[in-house]
Amino acid sequence: MAPSISSAQPPSWQTQSPEAAGFAPDLSARLDRLIADKRIWNVHAVLVARHGKLLLERYFAGTDHARGRSLGTVAFGPDTLHDLRSVSKSIVGLLYGLALSQGKVPPPEAPLLSSFPAHADLAGDPARAQWTVHHVLTMTMGTDWDELGVPYTDPTNSEIEMDRAPDRYRYVLGRPVVFEPGTRWVYSGGATALLGRMIVEGTGRSLHDFAREALFEPLDFGPSEWLTDEKGDAFAASGLRLRPRDLARIGQLVLQGGEIDGRRIIPKDWIVRATTQYVSCDEVRRYGYQWYMGDMAFSVPSGPRWNRNRLERFQGAYGNGGQRLWVFPGMDLVVAVTAGNYDTPDQWVPSLRVLREAVLASMV
Repeated sequence: MAPSISSAQPPSWQTQSPEAAGFAPDLSARLDRLIADKRIWNVHAVLVARHGKLLLERYFAGTDHARGRSLGTVAFGPDTLHDLRSVSKSIVGLLYGLALSQGKVPPPEAPLLSSFPAHADLAGDPARAQWTVHHVLTMTMGTDWDELGVPYTDPTNSEIEMDRAPDRYRYVLGRPVVFEPGTRWVYSGGATALLGRMIVEGTGRSLHDFAREALFEPLDFGPSEWLTDEKGDAFAASGLRLRPRDLARIGQLVLQGGEIDGRRIIPKDWIVRATTQYVSCDEVRRYGYQWYMGDMAFSVPSGPRWNRNRLERFQGAYGNGGQRLWVFPGMDLVVAVTAGNYDTPDQWVPSLRVLREAVLASMV
């Protein structure tokens, strides 16, 4: 997995105190108590921003990996890169919108197989002939794909099989169609791989180079890395490594409709489309263009009794190991968490407890 790496020296986030942002002053202490009580484990970074300013930025030491390669114990800090795993998918979704705004990739309504002429023979199947780019963006291709029911350590996992296939794009496009396209969400790194390929073909740049030029550098990011296979193709679905503070800046960009620091980075209409519900994932989450949506119920400890129970809509990006980016437009709030709990059944627990028991529970 050879890395494609680039760096810059960005300005720092503006900061504010928790109290100035409407949080209890013991927000950081709540996080420490969760660690001491072993309610969270191997969390590497927690960043909280409200009204465009950081009010919490904490880093910890813990064991980590770079897409399966052990890094041992790492003392994390503001400039330490971290695997985003499947949060990469949500950033690819933003990159597709940027490439579309430049006229480099087809719109969501376009036939999918037109972008893969080497596999035009697959269009003879009536089900595949229905595919549009929209079906890829929403993971509703309807193909036989098992990425959640089989561990990533198992060679029969669909994403692992894709990465080992002689032609990963033919592997994805050639999977049997078992559901009517557009009717059912099936989690698929293969869908994101197709988006990444269309971006590369359309822009004539590597995925990382295009990301640096069109998104990361306009956002004043620090170093970044996009892991690749032996052919130099980026693992679009899971290979991006960023600093956690830059991950939080992605959240701020989405929160502000594609504009940041008075500069338009991504067309507003693409942010709207990316965060519009097209299909349900489960009883809690919904899906847009490579982004999750949902409603978070929680209670705050103070204020009028009638206003202590809250229900807030969120937009999110999730990754293996506990990588999380939550955007709460109604509260002008962004929360980013990185962790090293890869491939464990309870990997989601520490990050969610950080959000619910430290961050949201500290709001006043």
